[in-house]
Amino acid sequence: MSYQLRLRRIAQRQLDAIAGRDYQAVDRAISALAREPRPPRVKKLASSGLWRIRVRQYRVVYHIDDKERLVTVVRVARRTKDTYKR
Repeated sequence: MSYQLRLRRIAQRQLDAIAGRDYQAVDRAISALAREPRPPRVKKLASSGLWRIRVRQYRVVYHIDDKERLVTVVRVARRTKDTYKR
């Protein structure tokens, strides 16, 4: 069974700001989260309840609600020290 996929408004804007092949790679990775929300090499971020995948130089931070079968993308950003702050 697949999960529903939702992007927060800020995450959608961040995704839209990515250009070319990077956009395509990140978009495919986000779409794949609906089929497999915990792909290989996923990392749980401390006790925040958030998860992170790496796609090239970008990080996709998201929340998984198994009960509702919902994946909510919180942030799409280049790797910096502020990437994981809420």
